[in-house]
Amino acid sequence: MLQIARLSPKQLGDSAELVSKFLHSQLNPDGGFRDRSGSSDLYYTVFGLEGLIALGEPLPALTTGYLESFGTGDGLDFVHLCCLIRCWADLGKVAPVNPARIHEQLTSNAYNCFLSCAAYQDLRLPIPEPERVVRFIETMRAEDGAYSNLPGSPVGLTPPTAAAITLKRQLGEDYPPGLGQWLLAQHHAGGGFKATPFAPIPDLLSTATALHALAGMKTDFEAIKEPCLDFIDSLWTNSGAFYGTWMDDTQDCEYTYYGLLSLGHLSL
Repeated sequence: MLQIARLSPKQLGDSAELVSKFLHSQLNPDGGFRDRSGSSDLYYTVFGLEGLIALGEPLPALTTGYLESFGTGDGLDFVHLCCLIRCWADLGKVAPVNPARIHEQLTSNAYNCFLSCAAYQDLRLPIPEPERVVRFIETMRAEDGAYSNLPGSPVGLTPPTAAAITLKRQLGEDYPPGLGQWLLAQHHAGGGFKATPFAPIPDLLSTATALHALAGMKTDFEAIKEPCLDFIDSLWTNSGAFYGTWMDDTQDCEYTYYGLLSLGHLSL
């Protein structure tokens, strides 16, 4: 994903400087990046760091001390543990985390499976039991042929479907037929992608992950590039950030990064 997000300055042009200023403005004095309440949070720090990397900006030296304050991550929940691992990887280092904690969550749900596999890569370790991972992913298959975060769902969701596609590609597995068409069907008439077939409006997370999955499958989405660019432009703010949806009124590093990822894919 980060490789593609690096292409976003092609679409941003001179506005790339505004995005850089916004991301730097989200850095707290302790070296962490702000969540939506203004507190430092590892989850948002991932997006702050990766947004700066995508723009070719140097990373803040303060962040090393922030990450060191979590030690081996023993007091963190699973999501934030994976974020700690990712942040260290963004700094070019391997986190001092026990991989056994990652293995525990490998087949707990679709989201944790995706995070676990990414964490193993960031720890520079092979994904254990890849066949088991593949079998687990298939238990998340929804009745409509897409993927959900839990088994037995009647309808798939765009981000879990995109995650399943990405994992299958990384593990060298074939995709079930029709997934590209299912994702394209989630494209909203006003541009962008919806999280579910019944969602009333598109969102930037679904848009970024859907475009990433479609590109990974080499599914042609040329016909929807302009509407997607219009959608992303509608979420742009003159402070250099992107909102998550048309209903959003809070700016943060997470959705700004998804804006960069989306623009990277749409620049190809």
